[in-house]
Amino acid sequence: DALEQVMLMVLLAVVFMYLIMVAQFQSLLSPFIIMFTIPLAFTGGLLALMVTGRPLSITGMMGFLMLAGVIVNNGIVFVDYANQLWIAGMPKTEALVATGRTRMRPILMTTMTTVLSMSVMLFKDDAGSAMGKDMSLVIIAGLMYATLMTLYIVPVLYDIVYRKPPYSVDVGEDDA
Repeated sequence: DALEQVMLMVLLAVVFMYLIMVAQFQSLLSPFIIMFTIPLAFTGGLLALMVTGRPLSITGMMGFLMLAGVIVNNGIVFVDYANQLWIAGMPKTEALVATGRTRMRPILMTTMTTVLSMSVMLFKDDAGSAMGKDMSLVIIAGLMYATLMTLYIVPVLYDIVYRKPPYSVDVGEDDA
């Protein structure tokens, strides 16, 4: 019963993230490209559980919930910057290459800080860490796998999906 509730939380989190990004980007395509990173992250987490022989537990599902929120940030950083460069007049392919060059470092830095902080829980052998091992394993493996795939899959998907530059919406001045 608890596993079903956590699965429902993950599903609702994904739906709400998509809706928030649709409102933020004012587009259906950019959030779609970003949300494509979530299955990549889940694949990495499931592979880690399978390789280590650990069952899918409640704490592992909580790891998937956290992973969904963390990995979407990498996609947002990449897609938003590519959109900005393309809207500014740079050709799409050059915008994707420039985005990869300039945003790879921040993406890798955020990934490594999360991985290193979670590795403490994964490798520690006290009672508190024992319950969180599945969660840390899912987050570490899912984040590493999805980050590598994000740097390759997202630009390819962006190139395939976008035919015209995204719209730049001017919301006016803030007179506050």
